[in-house]
Amino acid sequence: MTKRFVVVAGNIGSGKTSITERIGSRLGWRAAFESVADNPYLAEFYSDMRQWSFHLQVFFLGHRAEQHLALAHGSESAISDRSIYEDAHIFARALFHLGNLTERDYRSYRKAFDLVVAGLPRPDLLIYLRTPVPVLLRRIQLRGRSMEGGITGEYLSLLGSYYDEWLQRFDLCPVLTIQTEDLDFAHKPDHVEIVAQRIQARLAGKEDIVFPSEAEV
Repeated sequence: MTKRFVVVAGNIGSGKTSITERIGSRLGWRAAFESVADNPYLAEFYSDMRQWSFHLQVFFLGHRAEQHLALAHGSESAISDRSIYEDAHIFARALFHLGNLTERDYRSYRKAFDLVVAGLPRPDLLIYLRTPVPVLLRRIQLRGRSMEGGITGEYLSLLGSYYDEWLQRFDLCPVLTIQTEDLDFAHKPDHVEIVAQRIQARLAGKEDIVFPSEAEV
């Protein structure tokens, strides 16, 4: 069986962790997740974004590059719940737009990011989970993470616009876009099965199958 390396991208609350866990289990792939518990800057970042944004972005750059290399060069197929590319094209850009990264820090970070990413192996597939903002807000509220309490619809809309712009230019690997508002990966195995079939079809280079409507799933 051909080894595959797949990355999942999507806005906050789009279901990245859920689909990564379940696709990893369904296909027998290694599942890798974003580092939170061992992040030395996250608490300070949420208390003072202007002071700690640059530090956080540099930490994520090193962490995700290390993870990306390990998954790409590992012997088993793998799926990761966040791509390294989103750090710069989505989140650092938003921090700069909102004034939490100075232009000097943003330019320094982007230079380091571009140099690091240029040396990374390309993934075989990027899965983009696209979700309307009201659904994202509802999911964020339901999971009740204290650090996400200040996330607004305006912020999620800004990130969504950056995702759309980024993916229009993204050409490192094929992209599979999945609308997730009607999907429940945690409680409906048939939804996971449909997505698994779409992933396998795209990796095999087949024409993308038509995703069923909510009534069909």
